[in-house]
Amino acid sequence: MESLRLLVDVGTLGSLGQAARAAGISQPSASRRVAVLERRLGLPLLERTPRGSTLTAQGKMVADWAAQVLAAADQLMRGAAAVRQDRDAHMRVAASMTVAEYLLPRWLGEFGGREPAVQVGLAVVNSAEVAQLVLGDGEIELGFVEGPRTPPGLATRVVAQDRLVVVVAAGHPWARRRTPLSGPELAATPLVVRERGSGTREMLESALTGLETAPARLELGSNTAVKGAAQEGVGPAVLSVFAVEAELLSGRLVEIPLEGLDLVRDLRAVWRRGRRLTGPELTLLRVASGSAERRGR
Repeated sequence: MESLRLLVDVGTLGSLGQAARAAGISQPSASRRVAVLERRLGLPLLERTPRGSTLTAQGKMVADWAAQVLAAADQLMRGAAAVRQDRDAHMRVAASMTVAEYLLPRWLGEFGGREPAVQVGLAVVNSAEVAQLVLGDGEIELGFVEGPRTPPGLATRVVAQDRLVVVVAAGHPWARRRTPLSGPELAATPLVVRERGSGTREMLESALTGLETAPARLELGSNTAVKGAAQEGVGPAVLSVFAVEAELLSGRLVEIPLEGLDLVRDLRAVWRRGRRLTGPELTLLRVASGSAERRGR
């Protein structure tokens, strides 16, 4: 491309010397570039005389064609830049409900300070659906999930830690118990739980593996609905500690201590394996990861 641009400048400016100065290179370097082009095309492009080098008749024809090629290349680059700018101005993210409700607002606030021109669209679904969206048609490139396992086909990075807690209404008999709740007791109790496919449900079932579990008392599709049912005394619930912080502080719900169960989990950013994140998605990943590092310190 640079040799073609140099040839066009020779025709426009009238000599190889002036074209070399416009390109910011020496005249011998310019002459060598044109000589390489002449060999490739098999045509004499410059008429070299003691007074300087100008285009031959064939050189003028090639320079006209080169000008068209350069104009098309410039149009291609402008178009690509416009598409890239439009893409970078819009970002769609998918997140599990716990992450979307209790962590993403803070992350997006910091992200907005770094990328003020980028509009973010957020799909709030359960963890299984986040994986499906990220593995889908490429419209969503970054997601955030909860649960004990990384969905297949996805690269992952831990961005936060969470703990599931057992909560009951203040009037529930467990609220007055003096001993921790065992795994078998929890498994044998009909619970108010999140729907299948949610990271919270998957984590609970994983923790109770090998124990005989009672059927769920009620299965609901959001943290808010599960909290509401627990507060109304429908039954004990298992939720992220992020989801019930306000209710525990106010006394509307009571946390029941556990023994013998590990309900600590990682919250992860996920993206398609083999793909390298760039642009706004990479910025958001760094914001979320930095938030985790700050909490660790």
